[in-house]
Amino acid sequence: MTLNAKDKTILIIDDDARNIFALKATLASRGFKCLSTQSASEGIDLLRQQGIKIVLMDMMMPEMDGYEALQLIRSNDAIKGIPVIAVTAQAMVGDREKCLQAGADDYISKPIDVDDLMNKLEKY
Repeated sequence: MTLNAKDKTILIIDDDARNIFALKATLASRGFKCLSTQSASEGIDLLRQQGIKIVLMDMMMPEMDGYEALQLIRSNDAIKGIPVIAVTAQAMVGDREKCLQAGADDYISKPIDVDDLMNKLEKY
């Protein structure tokens, strides 16, 4: 199955506007529609109403981090099936497993390797 970007709306949840800008530019250049928010709670609200197919979620955010957001997403029947790719800034030993145990479908670390990201998106 090949990825049809036109059918994929990606939500980027990241508290750093520079990361959002870079990801949006990269994904838009490949035909994806991107929405973004700098807060996990706003991101969860968008998930409930926007027909989003995939989430790229920064795990370290103020107020509500990605782990807490994943718990809320996975406990909500309406949105629990949406794939979430956890994004971490400083990859530490065990981060991938911690993210997957928290409910993420996949994991990628910053700086994001675009080819790796495209391969991960291809799965969903």
